Amino acid sequence: MRILIIHTFYQDPGGEDTVFQQETSLLAQDHEVLTVTFQNKKGWRGALQTVGSFWNIFAAQRVKEKINTFKPDIVHIHNTHYAAGPVIVRTIAKLGIPQVMTLHNFRLLCPSATLYHHNHLFLDSIHENFPWTAVRQKAFNNSTVKTFILALNYWVHRRIGTWKKVNRYITLSSFAKEIFVKSTLNLLPHLFAVKPNFVFPTPIAHKVTTPYFIYVGRLSEEKGILNLIDAFIGSDFKLQIIGGGPLEAVVNRRIKGQPNISYLGFKERDEILPLVADAQALLVPSICFEGMPITILEAYSVGTAVLCSNIGPLPELIATGKTGLTFDPHNKNDIIRSLTAWSTKMKDEKDEITKTCNTYYFSNFTPEINKEKLLAIYQDAIHDKKGNK
Repeated sequence: MRILIIHTFYQDPGGEDTVFQQETSLLAQDHEVLTVTFQNKKGWRGALQTVGSFWNIFAAQRVKEKINTFKPDIVHIHNTHYAAGPVIVRTIAKLGIPQVMTLHNFRLLCPSATLYHHNHLFLDSIHENFPWTAVRQKAFNNSTVKTFILALNYWVHRRIGTWKKVNRYITLSSFAKEIFVKSTLNLLPHLFAVKPNFVFPTPIAHKVTTPYFIYVGRLSEEKGILNLIDAFIGSDFKLQIIGGGPLEAVVNRRIKGQPNISYLGFKERDEILPLVADAQALLVPSICFEGMPITILEAYSVGTAVLCSNIGPLPELIATGKTGLTFDPHNKNDIIRSLTAWSTKMKDEKDEITKTCNTYYFSNFTPEINKEKLLAIYQDAIHDKKGNK
């Protein structure tokens, strides 16, 4: 199969970039794959890209040229915001090529993209034809103007039917699919396919469970890191924190003088996995709707349980009592309850949990399983495109 994959890189690297790179390398093992990438800029160049994203004829022409020379069987779009713009969807459709789009976030519904704003879940846009509430509350970059421009862009393309030209949308969870299906986007349910992310397996030589829990991720408000730290302060539980972000200074101040909490800074994947493998459990205390955290899949791949918040799609990733537990991330006592329940398990029970986590990974999140699901979605998109001609 000839596969053209399109992606726009954000100014700062993120999880969407990782998924794009992983899926590209995975598909290239057995298929002819070509990528077209765009890069978001900062400053006045970024401002021009934002305005131009309404109808980016330069991006459209670039995509058209690649399609005409490569002649793909399918086009897979990961991110159009904002250097490419939605018009490439119309270009691909006009050329008669089936296309698939992965919905890594909720930007088609809300300028916030995360359905999170001002330290709270922000769900108003889901049921609004135009996200006026998001504009009034400055849901994008805390700017009325920027939020309005972004909202208008996606609303215009909704009105002219751009999003109906995509043959299949990929959501990372059933939870996300339900939100899109019930929203004012008005797309048919069969257009959405659920396909989780994956990680490549990494052999870890030894796993000796030590009495610490671990957090790996961005240090930002929506990730729930401050609530987590508050739960650990004054407790007998040990916490190791890995990552960087806007709250790094706040985290350092908050844990100062707390001997049971350690901040290890930013680390590379090959440094992180052994620490995750030796932890009692990975903690994911997010207070926003996550997509599908790669860290959870990596924890399972090395046999480590996951304790996570009961918000959004995260409970879908937990087999309660077998691969982890869920808790209310806003409730300190509930976090402590989960930590206590997990810490007091007997060694033979923890050994069994390690095996279960590993089995869960190999049954759901391997490259081979992901490739099979992805190719099936491509075939559905191709079939539908032929049927609609």
